[in-house]
Amino acid sequence: MEIYEIKEDILSRNNERAKEVRALLDEKGVYYVNLMSSPGAGKTTLLSKLIPRLAKDFRIGIIEADIDSDKDAQTIERETGVRVIQIHTGGACHMTCQMSLEALEALGTDGLDLIFLENIGNLVCPAEFDTGSDMNLVLLSVPEGDDKPLKYPLMFEVAHAVAITKLDVSEIFDFSPENAVKNIKKRNGNAEIFFTSAMKDDGIDELELYIRNEASRKIHKINNR
Repeated sequence: MEIYEIKEDILSRNNERAKEVRALLDEKGVYYVNLMSSPGAGKTTLLSKLIPRLAKDFRIGIIEADIDSDKDAQTIERETGVRVIQIHTGGACHMTCQMSLEALEALGTDGLDLIFLENIGNLVCPAEFDTGSDMNLVLLSVPEGDDKPLKYPLMFEVAHAVAITKLDVSEIFDFSPENAVKNIKKRNGNAEIFFTSAMKDDGIDELELYIRNEASRKIHKINNR
């Protein structure tokens, strides 16, 4: 019981800070996407496909969160040329809202319309901490199996959208798209689901359009207040 109370206190303080992040981003007219998945699900590769499409109409910034290394930040900077910073979490397996706020301040929100946070690769801890984002975009890769929404419920419960990635290798793995959809919907009936292959550019346009519409809706609302 004592551990539970400590955890509740931490999450409560985190959620209060999340309100501050949303107020800041609302004031700036910035849309914030929290990208979460297990390690190796294809977050960086998917971003490298989405950014050039979205950059036609949005000024984009990227926060790369890792325990160590700046490999992903280098990849995004090299392949897209957008503003990017690397955040090291000091061993933590997730981004808290305080870390999120500090990262946003380090990146700088002026002159940006759309920011992606590539969270730590982990299907457990990142889902527990609200980062202040407008959208939680969760990736489920084919090699992981279609049962992951059943084993890691909270991650899929907090998702606004789920992108099933690496569809090009589905014949190699025991993965049922129908079961994946059924299991996701069991956890979250409102989640938008996209089937994608970054290697073949399949489904990227549909996901890009969804993000574009959601971001545009918020930005338009703020600009017309």
